[in-house]
Parts: sequence; structure tokens; C-alpha cells
Amino acid sequence: MAAKTHRTAAQPTVLSARALNRATLDRQLLLHRSPASAKDAVAHLLGLQAQNTKPPYFQLYARLADFDPEELSALMESREVVRIVTLRSTLHTHTADDALTLRPLVQAARERELKNFRRGLEGVDLDRLAAMAGELVVERPRPVKELREELLAHWPDADPLALTVAARCLLPLVQVTPRGMWGRSGQVALTTVEHWLGRPAEPVPAPDATVLRYLGAFGPASVMDFQAWAGLTRTKEVFERLRPRLLTFRDERGVELFDLPDAPRPDPGTPAPPRFLPEFDNLLLGHADRTRVIPAVNKGRNGVGNQAYGSVLIDGFFDAVWRVEREGGTAVLTVQPLRNLVRDEREEIIEEAARMLAAMTDAADHDVRFGTFLDYGD
Repeated sequence: MAAKTHRTAAQPTVLSARALNRATLDRQLLLHRSPASAKDAVAHLLGLQAQNTKPPYFQLYARLADFDPEELSALMESREVVRIVTLRSTLHTHTADDALTLRPLVQAARERELKNFRRGLEGVDLDRLAAMAGELVVERPRPVKELREELLAHWPDADPLALTVAARCLLPLVQVTPRGMWGRSGQVALTTVEHWLGRPAEPVPAPDATVLRYLGAFGPASVMDFQAWAGLTRTKEVFERLRPRLLTFRDERGVELFDLPDAPRPDPGTPAPPRFLPEFDNLLLGHADRTRVIPAVNKGRNGVGNQAYGSVLIDGFFDAVWRVEREGGTAVLTVQPLRNLVRDEREEIIEEAARMLAAMTDAADHDVRFGTFLDYGD
């Protein structure tokens, strides 16, 4: 009688933090600057974090060859990209197409967010509020203060902040230009994305396509990574449905990671040039486990309290913070390292900082310094 043979399934390849770092940097266009257009880059990255007006421009400068801020500004003016609350209930700059699909995908999560404001919304008919706010902002873009006052007139006992949050959660509101345009300013004024773009939003899509795009921009990644990025829950079944189309790996903690078969996974030894990222760059927020970019020792060191600063990637990892101030006609960029730097690292940082100041400021003179401006209270 022949002896039985026992086959063991091949174990998934383990990817080190450095291997994950290089793969993610490549897909984030941070390992090599891309010749892509600003619009194509915004689409590839599934949007740019845009809590403040300038960070989207600095995000693209760090990623694109010969980036001109006016290119993104023109896209905003022509309504090819918009500023809208989507992922993680955070304002993002998205292409028009993504604004019409990603917002419906996360709409249920935005409505669940209102549970946090239920005390301030007692007695408020949310359906009526949504209808009323929609009519107001379609009539003409409304400044936030004006919209709040109109709603308070109907619900004077409600919490003013809760009313405006409810409008933002219930309706897909965009910030209209000139807000967010390069070199221009304007107060926040809101209308619906459908009105601004002149076309309806898409029906709520299945998340499958978004998962695949996420892996193309942030992978290899786990189910929890995707959920942290999107602000969604219960997406494991989506990954299981897609499993036959994907490769699987493990990280050094044993967590299963999914990836596109043809996605780049560079050698972990691939050089990574320094990059200056603005506050809240999605690279730093796009995973549940952020150690592929943020060393454990530097967790939470992008700022203090509510004040966030830019992050410097050194050899691919967050190892310094930065800020720019004006001293007369000089733009002064200060880098605060979070570890000891060797001379070559300092020289590369100075060169990259000088290029950024020349491209992204209108100052006549530039100065790059190493110093301490952030007190962590250690």
C-alpha cells in the first residue's frame, strides 16, 4: 500500500517594514517623481487630504516632476477637481468623478457620525433639515455662518455646530472656488456637488473597485488598513470576494496583506530621496499600522496638541518635522530632526528644501535651517 503524502500549503512571503515602505512609496509617487498630470495624480491617489488649503499643492509637489501649483488651481476653477468631505469625515480634494462616487460610498458612515451630535439635535427633523439646507445652498453657495443662521431660525434650541455638521453629513457639500485656489483666498461657501458639477451623483457603488484602487496606491495592505483609510467597517467580505484576483503576503507581525499581482514591489534596498510632506498627508494616515512609514519611536510626533507640522521622509521614513516662516522677504524653512542625521542626509535635505522653496513660495530669498521649534514635553 502506497504511503500517503502530505502537502502543506505554501506560506505567504513575509514583507519587512522596509519592503512595505518601498512598495508604498513607489505607489505614492514618492520614490521617483512622476511625469503624470496633476489630475491623473489626484485620481491615482484617490484624493488629497485638504483640511487646509495649501497641503494639496505640497502633496503634489512632493510627487510630480515640474509641478506648477497653478495646474491644480486651474483644475479647481474648471471644476475638474473639488473639495468635499469624504474619507474619515475629512475634507479631501478629489476629481469630479471620484467626488460623485466616493461620497456615496461613505455616505452611510457620514450619517452614523451624527450619533455623536444627537444631544445637540434633539427635536430636529433631519429629513427636513437636509431638504432645507439643500434648497439654500442650491439657490446660491452659502457661507457656513449664513447657513447656520438660516437653520437656527427654524431650530433655535439646537446646537449651532450640530446643525452645520448635520448639513455636511446629510448632504454632499463642496467648498466652491475661489476657496482653495493657489494664491487666492476666500471664505468657505458651500453648495451640493451635483449642483456644482451639473450632474448627479452615482448610485452607492460596491466597494470592490475602490479596494483595488486603494491597493494600487497604498498596498500591500490589510483589511484593517483599508478600513482605516476609508473610514468604513465590515469590508472583510469584499477582500474575500477579491481574493482570487490578489496576491497575499504577511507582515512581520503575521498580519495578512493583500496586493495586486502586477503592482510594483521594489527591492527594500532601493534608495529613497528625502521628501517634504505637508500636515496630514494621506501617506501618513492611509494604514491602520503606520510603521511602514512612521517608526514606532516617532508615533504622534508630527505635532503637539492641535498643531500639526509637515513631515520629512528621510530614507523613506518619517524622521523630521518642518515648517516655513517669513522673515521679511526671506522664506525660512526649519527642519527639526527626530534622530541624528549624517552629513549626506543633511545635504540632501537642504537641496530638496531649497528646490521646494523656490517652486512653492514667492519669496525673493530662501534659507534652510536645522533647529528646534517643537517641544514634545518629553
